[in-house]
Amino acid sequence: MGEYNCSLLSSGDSQGKTSQRRQDQTALYTQLVISIALGLGAFITFCVLRPKWTGLYAARKRQKNAASKLPALPDTFLGWIPVLYKISEEQVLASAGLDAYVFLSFFKMAIKFLAVTFFFALVIILPVNVHYRHYRFPPGKAPSLLEYSPNPDASPLWTGLTRRSEEAVTMVDEDSTTYPSSVLWMYVVFTYLFTSLAMYLLVTTTQKIIRIRQEYLGSQTTVTDRTIRLSGIPPDLRDEQKIKETVENLEIGKVESVILCRNWKELDDMMAQRLVLLRKLEEAWTVHLGHSRLRSTHASRERAQSRAAIRQDAPLLQDEVDEHEQDHVTPYGEDRPKTRIWYGFLGLQSRQVDAIDYFEERLRRLDEQIRVIRNKDFSPMPLAFVTLDSVAACQMAVQATMDPTPMRLLANPAPAPSDVIWPNTYLTRSSRITRAWSITLIILILSVFWTALLVPIAGLVSLKSICSVWPQLAFALDSNAISQSLVASGLPTALISLLTVLVPFLYYWLSTQQGMLSLGEVEMSLISKNFFFTFFNLFVLFTIFGTASISYSKVNDTLAGASKDASEIARKLATSLQDLDYFYINLIILQALGLFPFRLLEFGSVALYPINLIGAKTPRDYAELVQPPVFSYGFYLPQTLLIFVICTVYSVLQSSWLILFFGLVYFLIGSFIYKYQLLYAMDHRQHSTGQAWLIICNCVVIGLIFFEIAMAGLLALRTAFYRSISIIPLLAGTIWFNVVFRRTFDPLMKFIALRSLHSKAPFGDISPGETRYEHDTDRGRAVDEDDETGLRYINPSLILPLEEVWLAKGRANGSSHVGGHHEEENV
Repeated sequence: MGEYNCSLLSSGDSQGKTSQRRQDQTALYTQLVISIALGLGAFITFCVLRPKWTGLYAARKRQKNAASKLPALPDTFLGWIPVLYKISEEQVLASAGLDAYVFLSFFKMAIKFLAVTFFFALVIILPVNVHYRHYRFPPGKAPSLLEYSPNPDASPLWTGLTRRSEEAVTMVDEDSTTYPSSVLWMYVVFTYLFTSLAMYLLVTTTQKIIRIRQEYLGSQTTVTDRTIRLSGIPPDLRDEQKIKETVENLEIGKVESVILCRNWKELDDMMAQRLVLLRKLEEAWTVHLGHSRLRSTHASRERAQSRAAIRQDAPLLQDEVDEHEQDHVTPYGEDRPKTRIWYGFLGLQSRQVDAIDYFEERLRRLDEQIRVIRNKDFSPMPLAFVTLDSVAACQMAVQATMDPTPMRLLANPAPAPSDVIWPNTYLTRSSRITRAWSITLIILILSVFWTALLVPIAGLVSLKSICSVWPQLAFALDSNAISQSLVASGLPTALISLLTVLVPFLYYWLSTQQGMLSLGEVEMSLISKNFFFTFFNLFVLFTIFGTASISYSKVNDTLAGASKDASEIARKLATSLQDLDYFYINLIILQALGLFPFRLLEFGSVALYPINLIGAKTPRDYAELVQPPVFSYGFYLPQTLLIFVICTVYSVLQSSWLILFFGLVYFLIGSFIYKYQLLYAMDHRQHSTGQAWLIICNCVVIGLIFFEIAMAGLLALRTAFYRSISIIPLLAGTIWFNVVFRRTFDPLMKFIALRSLHSKAPFGDISPGETRYEHDTDRGRAVDEDDETGLRYINPSLILPLEEVWLAKGRANGSSHVGGHHEEENV
């Protein structure tokens, strides 16, 4: 270190705690200013662009039948806000479905919880902590916000309160381990109170969601509701007729249809290859038409005849290209796009040929192969979709054990036909298990990597940690309060927020490779994976490594001590939680005031649109540009759960009122923004019928357990061992509550009760012959009554028409306009 002595930094104990308090306050004010500036700029930009860019900010309203029933939002600057606020839960349910209803219900539950806890924190916890502010924690503990939030020199009332407290109690030294018992019992009481409040809200909200879900799903009779997914079919039963007889012999109902999954890999690969060729051919035609338009019908007919002659001779696709290839390139008045083909020994020879003719011929040959292979007898797989004659028969099948042999004839609710991932239906059970364990191993390896990545980020929180690596920078920051607040507070929160945005994309790809059978299952898996990342890596590990007393040289000692003794983990968590209160306050401020408005603005779609527009050439490309962005619960819900857990953990600590206040602001803003996106702007295609609520409840319980462990460690840190032990019954009660809760409510969140199947429709009257599902949403027709699937579960590769080339008439290359069918032509 040379002439640099890290103990001389103003944040060190030798300089007292006054400078550190000012630095934390400066960091808070700086974060507030930056976040408000960013958020206000994004919000104003959205209000200006919303009436102009309706294709982006009202995409779902324009393209979805269910959203068309929502009230139109005014084009005024702020007039849309009260209209959106007045949209009822019934309208949310009818327009956006159960998944959106459950998602927004969690925000309402969180708002209730934070409002109550904030009230107690402001009325009781804050005054008590102000009164006993002179009581210190053991050496090395950085002061929390509430120890210095008021200015002792600014208010006579504060001075009088200080004098009275000094006269009323005997002051203790920082090295003392004696604390007022009343204050410490307050932590125990509020830990019990807030945990009970969270449990009460969980139960009441779950009961409401179950009631709505049972009424909503029990009043519809779509194909999806009458279909079971039957897995574990033995080889001797892998036939449609045998499966039908087996199910009907159970006497639970009649079977309408059976779709036995088969090994369609060869066909699916061909269809995927065809789509690639089709896009290449469309691009070649678009490039050509951008430079040379067809000048007459006669010329078009001549070129069509020339292409027909090419198809008859077709030497382009032979393994060996001879000299006659050149004769089959159709002459044009303008240059046509070229493509390079490779041939000969090991494909080492190449030549350029006409791209349009080449891709057309390849597409024609592939279409012939697809037509032939569609009639092939594919090998059966141990999975089938069985459609019964009633929803009651379907529910009895999925809630019962069908076969006495383990892992045979397992019945589960079937996803919607469009929700099925057909390439995964012909994966073997061993392959699916291997994929699942491999992905789990990869996630564990990634967790180690994230840990190594978070150590330097956590080190930015403390000048001592920076000084141990880069003393020049530490002393330079120490001399400038604004720069220190930007680096020690703003930079870590920005990096953590960036990780919460980027890492879910990696976990989404991993979830798609896990072999799950539906998009809804992928969505649920993504929520679990991302919550594990945000909670374990970005909260637990960051909290352990983020304490100001830990430097890089002590990380190994921390890990070693934690691995030897469980009490070491609680002690480190308790110490770090008190030191990192400002960091998490700044994180919540950035998320609520700075980044939420950017989500409303859909900054990612806006930023990527010019790039995608430059790369778009064909009408298909332009049509994809105007599709509404997809709202994925796996990307947004885990981060929201993390903020709720942070607020819960800090709800009794000395900085509780400030964290709870900004947490309340976070959920108030978030519920409004997500309500707009789910109803008007973004599409959400994966429909899990609200089963994400089970994951939400599990995550909330995990947060409560962590909250109780942290409070027990905090009390033990103050040598209040009896009070610390008094938390143990609450911890055991929380675990027992989780077991009973899941045993009681899980079945009703997964299945439909038989008595609910005859219940009255929950909202309004329906037309004769129309189900509630069809009346309230467009998904009854769009999912279950698609003309192409004929009301059946069937692999689209078997029945989809072979799409022709999609070109637009009169389009120059680079045009962003996509005409209607009367303006387009198929080649």
